[in-house]
Amino acid sequence: MLICVLFIQESPLTVTARSLQNLQVEIKASNHQILADEPLRDGGEDQGPSPYDLLLSSLAACKVMTVHLYARRKKWPVETVTLTLNHHKIAANKCDDCETEGFAKVDIIECEISFEGDLDAEQIQRLAEIADRCPVHRTLTSETKIRTAVV
Repeated sequence: MLICVLFIQESPLTVTARSLQNLQVEIKASNHQILADEPLRDGGEDQGPSPYDLLLSSLAACKVMTVHLYARRKKWPVETVTLTLNHHKIAANKCDDCETEGFAKVDIIECEISFEGDLDAEQIQRLAEIADRCPVHRTLTSETKIRTAVV
């Protein structure tokens, strides 16, 4: 079971997914429903975000929310947080700061973040650090176990 650090989570989160036509997947998360699909170039119908789109969206939303919660607590005047994430894979031997060695692929997520509000340089630096401490960021960069069972 994975427990979020920012909020004490006493019960596990549950998301259900069910295949529809072609590569489309209906996802239910809490009271929300999302349609995921693959782009046309990958054999889908492009009727919804791809799994990687959803992964990056989760990370982006978490970073923005975490910054706003922190700024609110500190009473810092953050008006808007804008974030762009880019994902690609590279060979580990082309990555200077990666632990993996050889030709194995390493996922790289690059984040550009900006803040609107009457903030000084020190506050902006701190908010960038806080964004990197969001629960989804921590999940993606820590040891995670995924256990699959046939039911």
